[in-house]
Amino acid sequence: MRSEQARAQRYIPFGHKLMMTYCVFIIIPVMLAGYVANTLLVRSIEERTRDTSAGTLKQMKDNIYYRMQDMERISDMLYFDTTLADHLRHYEAGWVSYTATTKYVVPRIQTALEAANSKIWMSVYLHNETLREIYSLHANGDPLAGPNSAFDLYHIYRIAEKPWYRQFPKEKYGDTLEWRQIEDDTKYAHISLLRRIVDTKKFVQVNEMGFIRIRVRLADLFASVDSAKIGSGSSIYLLDGEGRIVPLTGQMDRSAGQPLSESRKKGHIVIEEHLEQLDLRIVALIPSSITDAAANNIRLWTIMACVAGCVMFSVVGLFISRYFARKVTKIVSVVDSFQEGDFGKRVQFKGKDEFSRISLALNDMGQNIGSLIREVYMTNIQKKEAELESLQAQINPHFLYNTLSSISRLARFGEVDKLHRMVLDLAKFYRLTLNEGRIIIPIRDEIEQVEAYINIQRTKFGEGLKVYYDIDPALYDYETVKLILQPFVENVLEHGLYGERIHLRIVGHLQDSSRTIVFKIIDDGVGINHETLRSLFDPSESLNVGLGIRNVHQRIRLHYGDDYGVAVSSGMGIGTAVVIRIPAKPMERARAVS
Repeated sequence: MRSEQARAQRYIPFGHKLMMTYCVFIIIPVMLAGYVANTLLVRSIEERTRDTSAGTLKQMKDNIYYRMQDMERISDMLYFDTTLADHLRHYEAGWVSYTATTKYVVPRIQTALEAANSKIWMSVYLHNETLREIYSLHANGDPLAGPNSAFDLYHIYRIAEKPWYRQFPKEKYGDTLEWRQIEDDTKYAHISLLRRIVDTKKFVQVNEMGFIRIRVRLADLFASVDSAKIGSGSSIYLLDGEGRIVPLTGQMDRSAGQPLSESRKKGHIVIEEHLEQLDLRIVALIPSSITDAAANNIRLWTIMACVAGCVMFSVVGLFISRYFARKVTKIVSVVDSFQEGDFGKRVQFKGKDEFSRISLALNDMGQNIGSLIREVYMTNIQKKEAELESLQAQINPHFLYNTLSSISRLARFGEVDKLHRMVLDLAKFYRLTLNEGRIIIPIRDEIEQVEAYINIQRTKFGEGLKVYYDIDPALYDYETVKLILQPFVENVLEHGLYGERIHLRIVGHLQDSSRTIVFKIIDDGVGINHETLRSLFDPSESLNVGLGIRNVHQRIRLHYGDDYGVAVSSGMGIGTAVVIRIPAKPMERARAVS
């Protein structure tokens, strides 16, 4: 005994072998390669993130300049229009000024408005006071609140004393213009393009003939500024020359007009772009978490690269572990066969290790379990057949006793014709019942048995018994356990008769949805009281009540399972309905033999 135990311990366990293989060929190289790769790659993450974000911010700046150039192009349409200058140069009142305004000045301004890609409001201030003013009142205060672009035409005296007009720089032909927030631009988050209209006829001296103010929303000018383009959690601020936050909408928040505090910059990467023409700065705050996310992404790629290395190392380890894997696979296949009920499969291993011991144990267990299952199976079959035969034996003598009693009464009263018919029907009934010892018969034979029995009872009851058949002919070729209908017809005639007449209906049909055959035996007799009905399927209540019903119910369940059987419903003075359910199985000759 001790020698066998000693031999059983002379090998390295399978788990240790597999663990050492992975440690030597996979885990150690992977950990080393992953550490080195992650250390080298993470160092460049912040710099690359900064460069990418700076490029995005530069693109936003270019988009802003493109929109500014679009506004400047609108002003060029008036600035370089020599015909417009000719009309503004004539100071003739009356019809001449009216014609100049309506025929050229106003249409020219409207053409410029239609060429704009954004909604704008253009205010034109003219030195020529012979041209009439055209303007509208803004009830809501914001001239850009309307649905379309629009314009005003004023005389120059309206802005002559404005500081922004007086401080406008000296004209350099074709170049002088300014982008500024003046008057109520800050309130409504607008910005204005300011530019003169000059007389270009005299090249020695450029004379001012008017002034243009084009208002546009900051939100439209800075539409391309979107923090989502930089990264999740990033923020973009517009700062003026003094470092204060400029709101992009007319709704002022707490931070509007306040400097960008250092607390907001904390934990962020700060990137700036200066808009020289607007004297504004775009400041982007990128959270360090984006850098961390990028580092995690690099780490993920590093892990994936390490996994690829593991695959290559696994090829080497495969030759070592394959020896053990084959044995595990064979053992698992045997266990799976056992689970599926096949206990005849065996496994054999050479050598003296855990696998050899497991194979011997599995082989012995399979052989023992298979023998036990076959023994139990045969025992259960024999028990089931004995129960069926016992139940059948209880029904046949009961019916025979009742029939012979009726024959005795007929003989006593000398009713030879009725006696002759009853004997013939009894012979037919038992011929169909015995039927060479078959337990399973066609439904056609079962119906003939019931008809033979009812013919016997008609001899006894005469015209007082009315029977109606509603049997689907398609059921005749299906199988059934014999004598499942006659006991219930007998119960009706023995216990359900009310007076001298009774009506009986026998129904049979197929439920296609569940593939179940349903028989119903319905009578209009006295019915069954509640206590008796409750005890029909419980032999502990009374051994004498419901014996035939229980026999049929148990025979059906023994043969077809617990999903089938008998159900009874009844009402006193109304009648009784019996429902019998069996599976729809076509009759086969091989299955007809008991």
